[in-house]
Amino acid sequence: MDLFSFGEDTAGGRLLADRMRPENLDEYIGQEHIVGPGKLLRRAIEADQVSSILLYGPPGCGKTTLAHIISHHTQGEFVRLNAVEASVKDVREVIERAQSNKSLYGSKTILFLDEVHRFNSSRQDALLPAVEKGTIIFIGATTENPFHYVNGALMSRSTLFQLESLTSEHSLVAMRRALADEKRGLGFMQLQADEEALQHIADMANGDIRRALNALELAAMTTAPEPDGSVHITLAVAEESIRRPIVKADESTQYDVLSAFHKSIRGSSDAALFWFLYAVEKLGMDPMTFIRRLIAASSEDIGLANPQAMVQAVSALEAYRNNGWPEAKLNIAQAILFAVESPKSNAVVMAISRAMDSIEELKSAEVPLHLRDTHYKGSAALGHEGYQYPHNFPGHYVKQEYLPKAISRREFYQATEQGNEAKIRHNQGLRRGQ
Repeated sequence: MDLFSFGEDTAGGRLLADRMRPENLDEYIGQEHIVGPGKLLRRAIEADQVSSILLYGPPGCGKTTLAHIISHHTQGEFVRLNAVEASVKDVREVIERAQSNKSLYGSKTILFLDEVHRFNSSRQDALLPAVEKGTIIFIGATTENPFHYVNGALMSRSTLFQLESLTSEHSLVAMRRALADEKRGLGFMQLQADEEALQHIADMANGDIRRALNALELAAMTTAPEPDGSVHITLAVAEESIRRPIVKADESTQYDVLSAFHKSIRGSSDAALFWFLYAVEKLGMDPMTFIRRLIAASSEDIGLANPQAMVQAVSALEAYRNNGWPEAKLNIAQAILFAVESPKSNAVVMAISRAMDSIEELKSAEVPLHLRDTHYKGSAALGHEGYQYPHNFPGHYVKQEYLPKAISRREFYQATEQGNEAKIRHNQGLRRGQ
């Protein structure tokens, strides 16, 4: 059998991973903590009583497969949309059809939204009324932290199930099933796969069963048959059939890389860009981690020396939320470079530190009488008067006391001469009579 005839004889040319997708919970591999015997989600699936849920876990851990199994157990309509391609119009069409099915036939509709983290806030909002009224049962799948990407209202109306990373043993189980299955798998072929070859594929797949099955299929289809028609998958063949996986950094390494990134923001565009891309592309770290750190650095290390750094960082956050990865790579890189090349100041950090020290020293503070509320009769009798409205004075400024008397001469924010802060420092000097 050759590469071209293979697709004609196997379920319409569907990929092995698709053909071998479990049809029921007994075939499902892993995630015993949520679908093992007696577990809540398993009972709900078997009883066709699934409510709105969110499935959160790494790629290839079985989120889509679990939704596929639910589709086989429900008596209602099961609709699948991918958040990358679906629009608000698509969602509304599903909801309208669900309303009709419910009112005319009393049947339910389950909407499975894959990659829900790619659905922006407005599109998620379109789901809320239907989920609240029970018009649809919502199932969302995401590889990203749902607390960062899913609307709070939608989260509160869904039960979150966190799926764990699968192991090489799970991949071995899936591949052995595929080798033995004559109808859906590769059992119709005369295949001999060395144990070390299967172990290599399982290890390289790094817990992603889909990758393991894709590699096994590639090895089977591209290996020249022996004279007797059999195909032998050796370790050498396996090594050519699957790429090295993304390196998974341990927690310590991730903290070190993040630290290197932040410190590089203070001094090197090249290094900051390198550590960001290395972490995301090589170590598989979440871009959101670095965007958050960039936003923090925009105040911690730049502040009012260039307030636009914060604008750039938050814009990068929105770009990532709306466009995802890798589309937002350019936006994030732009914000990083803008921050590194901005004038630096830690005056905001120092101002907070000085203010907190005074708060700790003072213990409690009395508001000066002229700053107290005067929106009631009798305030003047209590001495709540004497406030001077700055906009009535030249330069929209008038010298008066704003701090508690005990710390009236304290100066918390001391602008530097960096960038925009040079002008602020000049104005501070004028106000302070320097």
